[in-house]
Amino acid sequence: MAYILGFFIADGFISNDFQTIGFAQKEKYILEQIRDELGSNQPLYQNKQTGVYMLYLNSKVMKNDLMEIHGVTPNKSLDIKFPYVPEVYLNHFIRGYFDGDGNIYSRGYLVSFVGGSLDFMTVLEHHLKARGFDVYLTKKEKHIRLYMSGRKTIKEFYDWIYHDKGLYLKRKFEAFPDKNMDAETLQNAKLKRTKQAVAARKKAFIDEYRKSYCVHQACETVGITLGTYFRWLKQDKQFSEEFYQIKKE
Repeated sequence: MAYILGFFIADGFISNDFQTIGFAQKEKYILEQIRDELGSNQPLYQNKQTGVYMLYLNSKVMKNDLMEIHGVTPNKSLDIKFPYVPEVYLNHFIRGYFDGDGNIYSRGYLVSFVGGSLDFMTVLEHHLKARGFDVYLTKKEKHIRLYMSGRKTIKEFYDWIYHDKGLYLKRKFEAFPDKNMDAETLQNAKLKRTKQAVAARKKAFIDEYRKSYCVHQACETVGITLGTYFRWLKQDKQFSEEFYQIKKE
């Protein structure tokens, strides 16, 4: 249930006018598993244009529980609060939210979450930091993103969210690297800190950003954290000018 709640906060919705809640997801099987866990035999519907499957559940009890116990509203994407989840179930809740609104990047050592509620994302950041994860929160327009990176960090995150797993999205589970390795044997990358090495990384970052227009892809390519990127932006005038010049192009 903790997983389903996290998944619902990411990919679910509540009807304003009817006693209905629903889930939307491209992977059909995960909605079938959620439906079975909730004891429903409701058929799934597919949007033929987008390929997204929909699971609608007509339940006044579920709708009231989500709204009154967990504080979920029809406008949840912007105002959702982080619900109370007992510590023993927190990894399942965050795995559910990750399966809906999280991502692991192709090279395997960068994980992100996205949300529209600053309150929710700030508490998520707090919980992950309390587990010892080094995370960075960024806000751009209406979207808040949270990132963590590093080979050892990502393996430790994997070990935590998939511990005693029940429901999970296979696509994201399979994207994690180092599944059979002990996190204690891994190390996050240690980069050379000479002036020449740092200058080379800054140049590589600018070159990658010029191609992809994606800060997160540039960080991943160069092997730096978002914290390093923000420090460069704040402390290096030349780097800052080159970066913002690209944004204007």
